[in-house]
Amino acid sequence: MVVFPNAKINLGLHIASKREDGYHNIETCFVPIPLRDILEAIETGRPLDDNFQFTTSGLTIPGKPEENLCVRAYQLLQADFNLPPAQIHLHKIIPMGGGLGGGSSDASFLLCSLNELFSLSLTEKQLEGYASRLGSDCPFFIRNQPVLASGTGNQFEDISLDLKGKYIVLVFPNITVSTAEAYAKVIPRRTNSSATSASLNERLSQPTEEWKENLVNDFEVSVFAQYPILATVKEQLYDAGAFYASMSGSGSTIYGLFHQEPDISSISRNYSVWQNQL
Repeated sequence: MVVFPNAKINLGLHIASKREDGYHNIETCFVPIPLRDILEAIETGRPLDDNFQFTTSGLTIPGKPEENLCVRAYQLLQADFNLPPAQIHLHKIIPMGGGLGGGSSDASFLLCSLNELFSLSLTEKQLEGYASRLGSDCPFFIRNQPVLASGTGNQFEDISLDLKGKYIVLVFPNITVSTAEAYAKVIPRRTNSSATSASLNERLSQPTEEWKENLVNDFEVSVFAQYPILATVKEQLYDAGAFYASMSGSGSTIYGLFHQEPDISSISRNYSVWQNQL
C-alpha cells in the first residue's frame, strides 16, 4: 500500500497559555497542502522474529531510526493488535524542522495505512487517539482537512474555509528551528483561550485582503529576531504579490498565498522553494 502524507500550514497561531504539564495551549487553523512524502507499507510474511523493517530515502532524516514517529506508530498498534510482519519505506520530501508537520503526517498516515492493510476496523476517533500519543499535531492528519485547533493542537472545530484555486509558495531557507526552543522564547498572550478561538474564526471569515493585518503567528517575534532572514523572505513574498504571508508553525518555513500564479524569481535559489495550486 502506497500513500502520500502531506504537509500543513498554520493560518494564525496564538500561544494562549502555558499548561501545568509543561505544554502550551494554542489557537490555530491547520490547513493541509499538497507537498507530500511517499510512504509504502507492505505485509512481508517473514517470521515474527523479523517483524518490522523501516527504511528511508530522499532527504536525510536526523536522529535514530528507532525514534522515528513511523516506527513509534507501528509499535503502538503492534502492542495492541500483534500485527503481522511488515516493511515500511518512507521517501522524505517535506523539509524537516520547517513547521510543516511532515513527521506527524507520516506517522498518522501510517496509522491509517496499517488500519486498512490489516483490517483493524479502527474508527477515525480511535485513530486520533493513537495519533495523539505520538505528537500534538498528529491527530490533525487523521481528518486532514482545515480545522480550528485548540488545546495543545489536538482539539478540533470545523471551519468553513476554501482556498481552492489559490496558489501557495513555500520558502524553506535551510534553517532548522527547534520547536522546544521556540516555545521557550514565546510569551503567552492570554490565559483564557476560548475568546481567542472565536476571534480567530472571525478573522478567517474576513476578506483575505484583511488577513495581512489581522492574522498573526506569535512565534514570529522571537524567531525572526534570531533569524532576520525569515522576515526578509516574508517581505519578498508580499513584494511578489502575496495577499497573505506567514511563518508556518514554529518555523522556519515561510509561505505566501496568492490569487494568481506568482513570479517568484526574486526569491533566492539558495533556499528550498516550492509552489503549487491549492
